[in-house]
Amino acid sequence: MPPSNADVENTLDLAEQALEDGDAVQAMALCEQILAFDASNVDACYLSAECARDLGALDEAEARYRRVIHAEPAHAAGWCGLAGALFDQLRFEEARNAVTRAIRTDTLLPDAYHWRGLLRERRGDEGGATRDFHRAHLLDPEGFPRPVALDDATVEAVVDEAITTLHPSIQAYLTEVAIVLEDVPDEDVCRSFEPPMPPAEILGFFSGSSLAERSSGQAWSSLPPTIVLFRKNLERVASNREHMIEELRVTVFHEIGHFLGLDEDDLEDRGLD
Repeated sequence: MPPSNADVENTLDLAEQALEDGDAVQAMALCEQILAFDASNVDACYLSAECARDLGALDEAEARYRRVIHAEPAHAAGWCGLAGALFDQLRFEEARNAVTRAIRTDTLLPDAYHWRGLLRERRGDEGGATRDFHRAHLLDPEGFPRPVALDDATVEAVVDEAITTLHPSIQAYLTEVAIVLEDVPDEDVCRSFEPPMPPAEILGFFSGSSLAERSSGQAWSSLPPTIVLFRKNLERVASNREHMIEELRVTVFHEIGHFLGLDEDDLEDRGLD
């Protein structure tokens, strides 16, 4: 027997709460319970797309968002979610088209201004990006807090402090490592991960040869080691200066770990993921 409308609404409420609590797996399972009886339920399909994105299944999320907007072409949140999924897949022109459709459909959707701001930022349109981020903040101050400015002096102080806590032998090796600050990662950096990393989620990046590679005499071990810190992503990661500085400190240690030859599992074990 198919569930009643009341049962469907209750299950959707439970799914929304599970997703809000960070349990995307449970939320997805609840959505699938609804879709098993009614594959055309737009609310369940949209929420399942949000779950898929949270789980990193971008292809699946994209397909589900497209099902939503196919069923309801004026579903602004569906267009916005699609824009985010496309952005994370580095399909920026398609994301721009989707977010434009979202804003035309609903001019009060804060997430849409956030995604458009990220797209404008990547094109070098600083003024347009700033206006979009400001609009997103005005519409949803809690969801989109104002970025905390990260100046060069703060970065230098945190990097110096982090290095001084390390063993002197490691400090000596780090004198050969360039530590630079850039605004956002370019597409090549994103595609150096497998699968490609969403551009807004990369806080730092190590390139060049690790100590292990250098000691092994591998052909590419002569590549100069460099740690890149991405200012704008770091600025957005926290809602206050103390949290932002802690994220910067963890990022510095994370990338130093890569220089020392640690992989992601090693870093996670040390609380540096």
